[in-house]
Amino acid sequence: MSFLLIYVTHPSKPEAVRISASLLNAHLIACVNYSSIESTFWWEWQLTHSEEILTIYKTSSENWEKVKEYIEKNHKYTTPCIIKLATVEANTSYEDWIRDQTNNTFTPRA
Repeated sequence: MSFLLIYVTHPSKPEAVRISASLLNAHLIACVNYSSIESTFWWEWQLTHSEEILTIYKTSSENWEKVKEYIEKNHKYTTPCIIKLATVEANTSYEDWIRDQTNNTFTPRA
């Protein structure tokens, strides 16, 4: 089985937890990792420096569109960073766990 890592930045930890909890409760992701990061980027023609929360979601390849659409619809940023990392592989037992956790038809609620 192949699975995805999805890289997403959030303006705050509560915001990251809110979105992650919905995705977890709907079994669209199996796991999330949180990390504090600093970002520098151009926004509205100004160089901006910001502290953000990075989430890395682990999910089955089949859930990419649902996860992406949910984040786009519920994220606080006008232009959220949602990056699908190339299909990845892991040890069989971990891949089986991801498949088991994300194998359903639930839709996340806001």
